Formats: sequence, structure tokens, C-alpha cells
Amino acid sequence: MSWHQTIIVGNLGGDPELRYMQNGRAVCNFSVAVTDRWRDRQTNEQQERTTWYRVAVWGQQAENCNTYLAKGRQVLVIGNVAARGYINNNGEAAASLDLTARNVQFLGGGNRGEDGQQGGGWQGGRQGGGSQGGGRREGQRRDDRASNYADPPSSVDDIPF
Repeated sequence: MSWHQTIIVGNLGGDPELRYMQNGRAVCNFSVAVTDRWRDRQTNEQQERTTWYRVAVWGQQAENCNTYLAKGRQVLVIGNVAARGYINNNGEAAASLDLTARNVQFLGGGNRGEDGQQGGGWQGGRQGGGSQGGGRREGQRRDDRASNYADPPSSVDDIPF
């Protein structure tokens, strides 16, 4: 048996995009920037490196993300990450980190409601400090050029704990 899990905390690089698959299942895509900061021991200068993740979240959690997240909002995302290589617009080899989320928690302030008004207290689409997604694994991502994220199996409970 093998298992991997990735946990990131970062800020949205843009507003989320919600789509519906042919079977009616919602998928929300957004990018998250995770920035590491440290002081260089030799030069004593502050250093910084930002890693970008492309996140896909499914089902009701996807709809909640689309409703309550916006550019700049801080989130904690738990899921499986996969590196994907591609050729960029300049014809150069590039890579992206694609994270299929099992759980998204909304952190910090500045969320938006359906009417666009600011509000507080929402975590993962629920009032209070609860998390979204329970312990269910959404499944493995497979390549789908039309949406970048194909519809995973409906539910597979294969979490080892």
C-alpha cells in the first residue's frame, strides 16, 4: 500500500473558475501561490521563492470555493499533487504542479458572499471552524485537455486511516 498527501497554505493568484462536467458535477479551478522566505546566511539578505499550484476541487466543495474565495484570499488545501510537463508559448519545456484537493479550508478574512459583500466566519463553506470534505478521497486525476481536470470517480474510500 502507498499513500501521499500534500498540504499547502497560500494565497489565490486569481478568482476561482467554476465549470460543470457533462455529468453535472462541479469542478472549480484556481491557482495558489506558496511563498517561502528566509535570510541568506552569507549575505544576510532576505530571500524569497514562490511556488505556484494549480488546484482542482470537486462537487459541493467546488461550488463553495467559487462562492467564497477571491483573488488574494488565503487558503489551506489538502490533496494529491502531480507534476505535469508541457511546452510553453515560447516553445520551451515547462512544468506545473497540479493539486487535486480533498479538503479546502478558507483562512484569514476577506471572503465574498453571493451578493459580493464581505463577511466572516466561513471555513470550507460551513459556518464556524469545520472543514469540508470529510475523509473521502475524490479519486485520481486523469488527463483531459478540454478541462485540464477530468471528472474523478464519484467516491472511493481508500484512505488508510
